Amino acid sequence: MKIILAKSAGFCFGVNRAVTIVNNLLDEGKKVTTLGPIIHNPHMVAELAERGVEIADTPNDLSSMDRTLVIRSHGVPQSVIDEIEQKGISYENATCPFVSKIHQIVKDNSREGKVILIAGDENHPEVQGIVGHCEGEHYIFKNYEDLGKLLKKLENIENISICVVAQTTYDVKEWKNCLKLLKKVYTNAKIFDTICSATSIRQSEAEELASISDIMVVIGGRQSSNTAKLFSVCKSNCERTYLIESAAELDDIALIDADIIGITAGASTPARIIKEVFNTMTENIEKTENTAENFAELLEESLKNFNTDEKVHGVVVGIAPNEVYVDVGRKQAGFIPLAELSNDPNAKAEDLVKIGDELDLLIMRTNDQEGTIMLSKKRLDAIKGWDEIIKANEEDTPVTGFVTDVVKGGVIAVANGVRVFIPASQATATRGEPLENLLKKEVSFKIIEVNKGRRRAVGSIRAILKEERQKLADKFWETAEIGKKYTGTVKSLTSYGAFVDIGGIDGMIHISELSWGRIKHPSEVVKVGDTVEVYIKDLDREKGKISLGYKNTEDNPWEILKRDYPEGTVTEATIVGMTDFGAFANILPGIDGLIHISQISTERIEKPQDVLKIGDKVTVKITKIDFDKKRISLSIRELLEDKKSEEATEE
Repeated sequence: MKIILAKSAGFCFGVNRAVTIVNNLLDEGKKVTTLGPIIHNPHMVAELAERGVEIADTPNDLSSMDRTLVIRSHGVPQSVIDEIEQKGISYENATCPFVSKIHQIVKDNSREGKVILIAGDENHPEVQGIVGHCEGEHYIFKNYEDLGKLLKKLENIENISICVVAQTTYDVKEWKNCLKLLKKVYTNAKIFDTICSATSIRQSEAEELASISDIMVVIGGRQSSNTAKLFSVCKSNCERTYLIESAAELDDIALIDADIIGITAGASTPARIIKEVFNTMTENIEKTENTAENFAELLEESLKNFNTDEKVHGVVVGIAPNEVYVDVGRKQAGFIPLAELSNDPNAKAEDLVKIGDELDLLIMRTNDQEGTIMLSKKRLDAIKGWDEIIKANEEDTPVTGFVTDVVKGGVIAVANGVRVFIPASQATATRGEPLENLLKKEVSFKIIEVNKGRRRAVGSIRAILKEERQKLADKFWETAEIGKKYTGTVKSLTSYGAFVDIGGIDGMIHISELSWGRIKHPSEVVKVGDTVEVYIKDLDREKGKISLGYKNTEDNPWEILKRDYPEGTVTEATIVGMTDFGAFANILPGIDGLIHISQISTERIEKPQDVLKIGDKVTVKITKIDFDKKRISLSIRELLEDKKSEEATEE
């Protein structure tokens, strides 16, 4: 096998710039919050989270004012930048220069009265950012068909002037098709080819590599737009194209019967992950080839001398615990060792045959001195069974067999007398489960690969388990509805949430749903294997996505505030943030209030730091609560004035 890595795989300029900005800020000792995940790669996001990087969905979600907010490479609408500046938040703009250029184009042209057409995914943050810089009429189209519908809608508008841009990661081929249609309808359209040059090169190179590869592996985040387009380009040129996020997922891919394997990666994929995938793939191929070669040699050895002269017909004349005696019509006494009678390691001779049974057998060895013939039933069955294996592969039907050996890289199962290699990645429902648990057990599996020339077969137990799981999932969707409660098991954790098995299908509890307070990682609340009570918060039947709720309403700190902390309450608080206009103090876990600079002291002060510092414990009075906007006003000054008034009264 030959592995070819695309030259353009990995970080593009914009992504590399954004990640560098964040790392430089961290190296300077600053606390960093990114506005959304800095890039669409869960491993890089998790790596930055370990260094203390937080993620905020909006500027209002900033945990404290001493953090630097980083705008990711996708960019944001102008209104978001205005909001950040109005709030006095320290920020770094890591918007990709290519994206910033699009912002300027749509801003200038919309000011001139042109209608802006944007080629891209309306749900992608880059496109949402571009829309946020349009100052007039604008439309988004996803593909050629979508554009055709849009142009029909616009055809009745007189004297229309069009400006067209594209998402930087838009599919190059789709863009060219759209341009042909645009130029037919609007000869005076102002068209800007804003697809990033790195994207064009990456897609072109991937297309060329996929066309010569037997297997194509695309590395990147599943939420990444450019990775999704890269996968689509490769899939159209190589049927066996796989999308993975890390080397761990290589276990799900059977790297067999491939002369050339191509690898490419999305613009958000770190170089270390690409290297890890390449090295792991190389190791897996060596293991698979060695295991397959040994298996092929064993099978070939057992079949190479089979011919009609060595086949005999016999009658069972005796049964012992370890062998069966057979009359084959010769002078020698025939016997079948138990291991040659059946592939079932748990079988007993008396359960398999009885006196008088007639059997077709294969002569394994003749001992004229002792006057015996050693015979085999299972090896002859293997010849007949091979046709059944081929049929099962062609018809995609399951077969049943016994696992007889655990070998390097997987297990050997025998079905219809044929040894079938099942790679470790296809032997269990999830990675990491011990293969020894399968030994000497009956299993059902699909035949996923057959090499007729070498009489080699590869099976998948996981394929059967997936089908069974799909049936459970279908049953789930029949009754699923928002609000319905389930008892589930935590299957895995990511930086952004916990995945829970709720009966044949997984749902996700977003990190924001795990606790009313701020947490850095789901592991602070749950761990893999935990049994949790959840409810369906939202359903997307089309995409098969389930959002789960976990937090109890009675634990909502805002409900606790409403019940136990009405306006006028005096309470202890901790200073957690500073701004020019005041200090933020934590009242309850997850709830901060603002002590305006005018409410810090009875005397005039220039800045909050003249009186307070982060970590100070202070007594405050809750003067106002806005539950709709979730804002709380606090005062130290009122308490000081009340105290002075009391002292004056006493005097």
